[in-house]
Amino acid sequence: MRTLTTLCGCLMLGSAFAADELVPAALTETASVPMHRYLVQRTFPRGAIDGMDAAAKAKINATNAQFGVRWLLSYVSADRTTTYSVYEGPSKAAVRAAASANGTSIDGITEVPLIVPPK
Repeated sequence: MRTLTTLCGCLMLGSAFAADELVPAALTETASVPMHRYLVQRTFPRGAIDGMDAAAKAKINATNAQFGVRWLLSYVSADRTTTYSVYEGPSKAAVRAAASANGTSIDGITEVPLIVPPK
């Protein structure tokens, strides 16, 4: 419940962290590898997120692709030190391996297979 409450209190930084498309359209499976969705929590030092530009995102996305992982979007806390990101990938291990290859740690990872629309 704490994570959900914290998530609801976060700011979404569309220009810095949103995926190229909306999440429902991005939730797909390939014929050979089922894709799973994960909510990933990370903590960053102050100022680390501020340097995220298009080139940095492209590098992260290219590395993720090597592990079959796709970054869909991120929510960032008001103090800009915590992110809650939605990823697609074949397994938690693949998401963790991509994070490691990108030089980032993961504080928590939860599979989130269902979307519950408000209406």
